Amino acid sequence: MANLTEKELSSMNDLLNGEEQLVKKFQMLAESTTDQELKDTFSSISQKHQNHFNSIYSKLQ
Repeated sequence: MANLTEKELSSMNDLLNGEEQLVKKFQMLAESTTDQELKDTFSSISQKHQNHFNSIYSKLQ
């Protein structure tokens, strides 16, 4: 990957932090509900945000 400016790195860091927070929030929601359909939905959304995180992170390596 080409060298990134400080501003670009900061933006990437903000994106990673946002995705990490969404993963945690949807995991928490999945764990706190007893409704299986909601649990599955929240888990799926959490996994999608984890995939986003992984994708962004891989661009930094």
